[in-house]
Parts: sequence; C-alpha cells; structure tokens
Amino acid sequence: MLEPEITAEAFSALRQQPNAPLLLDVREPWEFETAQLPGSTLIPMGDIPSRAHTELDPDAPIVVLCHHGARSLSVTMWLRNQGFEHVQSLAGGIDAWSRSIDPTIPRY
Repeated sequence: MLEPEITAEAFSALRQQPNAPLLLDVREPWEFETAQLPGSTLIPMGDIPSRAHTELDPDAPIVVLCHHGARSLSVTMWLRNQGFEHVQSLAGGIDAWSRSIDPTIPRY
C-alpha cells in the first residue's frame, strides 16, 4: 500500500504525469476561495462521509489536501478504511505547496 502521505515535491512531479491523481481539497469553502491549487475538487471534510461513495472513485488515485495536513491525513485514513486504497495526504498541505512549489499561492 502507498505511504499515507506524499510530499509537495513528489506530488508536483506526479501531477505532471498522465493519469495524475484527483486532487481532493477538504478545506472549508472560504479557505478554498482564499487559496487553491488549479484542478482541485472541493469536498469539505464534514461532507466526506456523505459524498465520498457517490463522488469519488475508490479505485482511482487521490491526493487529499487541507491547510497544513492534519485534516487531509484524517480524511485519507478514513477513506482507506472505506476501501479507497490509492489515497494519500499532501504532507504540510497547501501551505507546504506554497512554500516549496508555488509561492504565488497565497498563504494564510
């Protein structure tokens, strides 16, 4: 099984590949409006239990992100317990992405 977390650097490289993982943003809508990665799908953490099985493919690779990585890791582990085997959390969240990959993404 994949490691539970993926670094911003590793995800940046993976994102350039064909069949890149779905980028699942589990922050709140106001956070998503403040800073977001292009191509990400917003499903706030509180909505995951009611929407995961109808909106996400359990066989597809997914990278989950939040602000600093705590919520995304929690969602990653929950999804894995639900049978989503190809899910990883973006370590350090969008803040790490902004610091190490794309400084144009606002930090908050």
